[in-house]
Parts: sequence; structure tokens; C-alpha cells
Amino acid sequence: MIDRLTNPIKDYAWGSRTAIATLAGRPVPSPGPEAEMWLGAHPAGPSLLERGGETRSLDEVIAADPEGELGRACVERFGARLPYLMKLIAVGAPLSLQVHPSPEQARAGYERGAYGDPYAKPELVCALTPFVALAGFKAPAEAAGLLAELEVASLRPVIDRLRLGETLSALRVLLEWPREERAELVAQVAERGGEEVAKLAERYPQDPAVLAPLLMNRHDLRPGEALYLGAGVLHAYLDGFGVEIMAGSDNVLRAGLTPKPIDVDELLSVMVPEAQPLAVEARAHLFSPPAPEFALGRAVNPRLRLTGGLPRILLCTEGEVLAGRRRLAAGESAFVAAGVGDVELHGRGTVFWAQPNLG
Repeated sequence: MIDRLTNPIKDYAWGSRTAIATLAGRPVPSPGPEAEMWLGAHPAGPSLLERGGETRSLDEVIAADPEGELGRACVERFGARLPYLMKLIAVGAPLSLQVHPSPEQARAGYERGAYGDPYAKPELVCALTPFVALAGFKAPAEAAGLLAELEVASLRPVIDRLRLGETLSALRVLLEWPREERAELVAQVAERGGEEVAKLAERYPQDPAVLAPLLMNRHDLRPGEALYLGAGVLHAYLDGFGVEIMAGSDNVLRAGLTPKPIDVDELLSVMVPEAQPLAVEARAHLFSPPAPEFALGRAVNPRLRLTGGLPRILLCTEGEVLAGRRRLAAGESAFVAAGVGDVELHGRGTVFWAQPNLG
């Protein structure tokens, strides 16, 4: 059976009031910000479906018959859980700077109570509109040069460490900047750091992390392009609308551009200053990053067959697509259990699908 899904929308303050509503054909602007639509079985926001005349959450359906819903290969690799979470992400204002642990770090951190689950959280975003991200550090010498051009004397300790190639040490200085001096620093760099720094400073007037555009690499994605972020890669999304897929984890360490607390020691232990995001190209309609938990499919005006045996979530983002006999219009989605067998996709529109990346 191919089950139509009803998906929760997260109203985080950075969300757009137009993107998700427009895609779903609802009135614009929405009553409040709509940041993410979650498609999956994560306990913090599982999708709903109807089975046997009653509404059930996808995690409940999976728990009742793991092998039938997920398939034997998926259960053997990940246990009785959907290993991925798919999202529509609508960035109306910059997200927090953040980084995610590796599988080994997540397991160890969970055992000592530092994380909420024992899983890594690699992620990939595919742009639906022009999409802007900061991800990965610039070369330390380049970042030092950009900071020196600001001619802000108090930044000298940061610049000196960068010139020595000590990126994490430089970042620690910024993260531990005296609170009573932060507003003055941000005001100074906002005047001299360019448009992106000024925009961040307006939103976060006491956060030294507004220097991120001078320390990190900018990535501009065109519609249909995808960026993969593995463990240890510092990143933040600045603007745009896209389809995101990630491992089914909630382990996030924040580094700034947020009112939430920052664990500096844990953050720096997880961050890998040399780590960079990876531009991923689709092959045979599939973005297949180096993460076993997920792959993301995308097809425009599809005429193709998805082989059975894997749990998939389908999402139509434009036009209309048929999945078997299930019709999906823009904004509509469905769960395809592993036991359904092969599924034919065809129509005039754009469809995405999530699946485990088991090779």
C-alpha cells in the first residue's frame, strides 16, 4: 500500500511565511513562520497516515511490523527504525551556526548523557529556489587577511591564531569573548565587514559569530543542485527553499547566531576545521552521498520504476505525479513500504523521494 502522509510543520522563528504555503496551495502569507515540514518517523514530529480506517503515526506503523515496512536489509543495518528524516526547509532568516558529531562521537556522547540519541546527523540539501549556505572554514591565512582588513584592534588575538593555522583556537577566542564587550565588537565589525556581516549584526547585535561570512565559505546553490554536510562541518543556511534529508537524529551543537546555549568544549571537540561540504551530483536521478542512512531521488516529468524492498517517502514539489495509482499534487507526499514492491512514477511535475543508501 502507498499511504498518503500528513506532515507536521515546525514554526521556528527563522522560517518563511510564503514558501511552504505557496507550494501547498494555501493562502499567503501564512499566519506565522513555517520553517520546516517534517516527513518521516522522528519521535519529535512523525508523519501521520491512515491504515485500517484509523489515523496512526508512521513510527507506530513501523514498530508494529518493522520488516514489512522497512525491509529486511534496512532492519539488519539500522534496526527497527526509519534511518532518515526528510524535510522541506524554508529559510526566511539565517539559521544558527551548527555542527554535528560523527557516529563514534554520537555513541560516546550519548553514553555519557551529552546527546539525546546515539546517532550521527549527516545531511544533504537540494535547492528548490536559489539557496545560500555558509559551510566549511576558509583557509586560515585567508580568513586572517579578511579580519585584518577590518582594522579592529581587539581582533588581534583571533588574527594571530589564524596566521598560525590555529582555527579552533581562534574560534574559541570569539566564542568566549567577554559578554560586556560583545556589543562594541559587533558594532565595529558591522560597519566594516560588508553587507552579509551587517545583516547578521542587525539580527544578533551581541554575537561575535556575525563574523562567520569572513571565516567561512559561501555556497550558492541553483535549483536542482545539492550540498552534503558530513560530521564536523560548521555550517549555517542563510536564505532559500529546499528539500533536505538527514539521518534520523537530533544531535546538534550550536556555535552562534542563536540565543540557545553553546557548549564550547564539546563544540570544539566535534568540529573539524579542515572539513568541507561536498557538492553531490545526481546519477540515475539519485543523489547518493557518503552516508548509509539516506539517498535523495529527484525526477522531473518522471517515467521510471523504483525497485521495491526499501522504505521510501515521496514528495511532489511541482505539477502532478502518479506513484502507482496514488496521485500526488504539489505539496503532497506518501510513504511506500518496502513490501509494496516496484513502483512506477510518471507524470508532469517534479517528485523527490527519500530512501536508505544501502548501495
